[in-house]
Amino acid sequence: MSIEQLARKTVRELTPYQSARRLGGSGDIWLNANESPFANEYNIQCARLNRYSTCQPVELIEAYADYAGVRADQVLTSRGADEGIELLIRTFCEPNKDSILYCPPTYGMYAISAETFDIERKVVPLTTDWQLDMPAITANLDGVKLVFACSPNNPTGNLLNREDLEALLDKTAGKALVVVDEAYIDFCPEATMANLLDQYPNLVILRTLSKAFALAGLRCGFTLANPDVIQLLLKVIAPYPVPVPVTDIAVQALSPAGRAKTKFQVLDLSANRAYLQAGLSMLNGVTVYEGYGNYLLVKFPDADSLFNALWEHGIILRRSPIENCIRISIGNRDECEKTLAFIRKQLEQN
Repeated sequence: MSIEQLARKTVRELTPYQSARRLGGSGDIWLNANESPFANEYNIQCARLNRYSTCQPVELIEAYADYAGVRADQVLTSRGADEGIELLIRTFCEPNKDSILYCPPTYGMYAISAETFDIERKVVPLTTDWQLDMPAITANLDGVKLVFACSPNNPTGNLLNREDLEALLDKTAGKALVVVDEAYIDFCPEATMANLLDQYPNLVILRTLSKAFALAGLRCGFTLANPDVIQLLLKVIAPYPVPVPVTDIAVQALSPAGRAKTKFQVLDLSANRAYLQAGLSMLNGVTVYEGYGNYLLVKFPDADSLFNALWEHGIILRRSPIENCIRISIGNRDECEKTLAFIRKQLEQN
C-alpha cells in the first residue's frame, strides 16, 4: 500500500484552497491577497519564549473584547479566522451525517474545511444581486448545523442585508448556528452583527487582524459567540494556539495607539478604493461593483487576457470565479495609480 493509499479517500481527492501564495507570481505590485500595504513596527519580548503560551491569553481576549464591544467571555482567539471555521465544524458537525450550508460566490475555505472532515456541503448560490436567497436557504436547512455567510462578502465586496441575516437567525434558532464572517468589517464597522450576540444565542462571528490591522503574517483571528459556544470550542482547540509573540504584537495593535493607527490606515485605504473605483468606472466596458472591504470586484470585456497581461507585467491580481471578473486588493496610492494606468493602456490598445 502506497503512502497516498494510506490517506483518507476524502483527502486524496481534495482540491486544496488556492491561496494567493500557492498561486505564486512574480512582480512588484501584489494586489491579490487583500493584504494591507502598511508594514507597522512592533516590539517583541523574548523573555517568555522558553515557556508555552496560555491557551487564551487574558490580555489579548480583553483587548479584543474591548475593541469589538463585546464581553470577554464571548471571545475566543485562534490561528486566524480559518482555524475558527475548522473549530466550528469539528465541534458541531457529525461526519457523514450533518451538513454546512454556504452561498457562493464566497470564501472557499468553508467548503474545503467541511470536506476535509467528511461533512456534507449544501450550496445555495447568492441571488443575482449577491444577497442571500432566503426561500432556497429555508428549503435546504434540514440536517444543517452551520450556515456560513460572509459580510462584506469575498469576492463580491457587498454587504449582506442585515434583515436577511436576522431572519436566518430566527429560522435556525435551536437547530443551527449562523456564522457571519466579518473578516472585512473593520472597513465598515457600522455594519457589524456583534451587537446582536446577546439577542441571538445561535449567532457566531468570525474576525481577524489580517486585513485592516495589517497583520496577515501574524495569523491571529477571533470567534465571537455566546459563552456556551465558546466553552465548547475550547474543548476542541489545540493546547497552545496563540504563540507568545503573536499575543505581544496583537495586544500592541489593539492598544489605543494601535487602534488609532489602524483607523487612519483604513481611511487611507478607503480613499484609495474610491480613487480606483472612480478611475476604473470611466473605462469603456468596465463594471466596478461597490465594495465595502479593502478590495474591488471588477468586470472587464476580456478578463483572462487582461489578467495575463498584468501578471506578465508584474502586477499580480486575483482571478475570480465570476465570469470576466478580477478582484483587485487596495494597495497604496502608487500601486493603485500604476495598476489603473496599465489597465487603461491595455484596454485602449484593444
